[in-house]
Amino acid sequence: MPKADQIPLFANAPLPQAPLDDLQRLACLRLIRSEQVGPVTFRELINQFGGADVALEMLPELVRRGGGKRTIRICPRDAAEAELAAAAKTGARPIFTIEPGYPAALAHVDVPPPLLYVKGNADLLARPAVGIVGSRNASAAGQRFTRQIATALGAEGLIIVSGLARGIDAAAHEASLTTGTVAVVAGGIDIVYPPEHETLQRQVGESGCLVTEQPPGYVPRAQDFPRRNRIISGMSLGVLIVEAARRSGTLITARIAGEQGREVMAVPGHPLDPRAEGTNQLLRDGATLVTRASDVTEVLAPILEARAFDRQTGLQDLPDALPSGVAGYPALAEDARAAVLAALGPAPVSVDEISRAAHLDIRSVRIALLELALTGRIEQHGGQLVSLRLV
Repeated sequence: MPKADQIPLFANAPLPQAPLDDLQRLACLRLIRSEQVGPVTFRELINQFGGADVALEMLPELVRRGGGKRTIRICPRDAAEAELAAAAKTGARPIFTIEPGYPAALAHVDVPPPLLYVKGNADLLARPAVGIVGSRNASAAGQRFTRQIATALGAEGLIIVSGLARGIDAAAHEASLTTGTVAVVAGGIDIVYPPEHETLQRQVGESGCLVTEQPPGYVPRAQDFPRRNRIISGMSLGVLIVEAARRSGTLITARIAGEQGREVMAVPGHPLDPRAEGTNQLLRDGATLVTRASDVTEVLAPILEARAFDRQTGLQDLPDALPSGVAGYPALAEDARAAVLAALGPAPVSVDEISRAAHLDIRSVRIALLELALTGRIEQHGGQLVSLRLV
């Protein structure tokens, strides 16, 4: 197998991206931090208006058309400037989905985070990666195996991605500091968690790369760790689970990896060890069995050689693109918007299904959904699935 860093991965198609200047980055951040603008709405607004600055100008009008009863809160310029300044003070910088440098594999997933803060060697984000995660209460043997396989995979040119947690994550990072490691954290890039990993987090920020979707100073909550796991698997060609109990949070990463179309691999464990129950179950469910580094490289070889991931950011994955800019934004009749609302319920449905039920073309449905999303009347679930928001 050729060394992974010798293969021009993600080189099949051009990215719909362009370098951003400071004012454009500021506008993107303000748009992301504005009320009711989640990842799906951010993508739709950029698709529609061609830039964040124009989208910001149009937000009040879009809310009015969507039937909003109050003015939408738009992120103030000074608040966005303060966030960027705080990030710069920590040594981090933002990368948006619409500019070069955003991890190509992550950009390929359904609804990627619009913004990542990165600190360290951002060039690592362009190289093919493997996620290694596992038990926080890891055994000595599990940690030893992790160090061995991370070292061997690093020697093959693969970047090791993990979550900077105790146990398996820490062992994976420590073993790949010299060959390339990326740590995805659940809080702000300046927040150390767990506290005993202060030195390790600093080392990764110096010789590897720290990544988060959260702003500086953000203290992680329980619900933020699954979001971190989604980034770990999204950045990786495959995810290797070393140890995991039956109800381990690590299994969330394995599930998400499978949903994202990533390779799921697991290390078998002793049947009497509770830390092996989850990994052994993954193997029974069809995960690739791994006992050495070559097991990983063999399963990833076809992906690398076929260059399976292209440079899609999600900004071109919706057909029948709307005419961009304010002048090209069409007005939508109120009865059309009402028909879209009538077609929606608590169960998520696709845009195609809404189009059929409302007897409207896809373009009109997308216009209505964008306006309704900004009023908080609908939920967007990714995969072009939408439901009515129940209050």
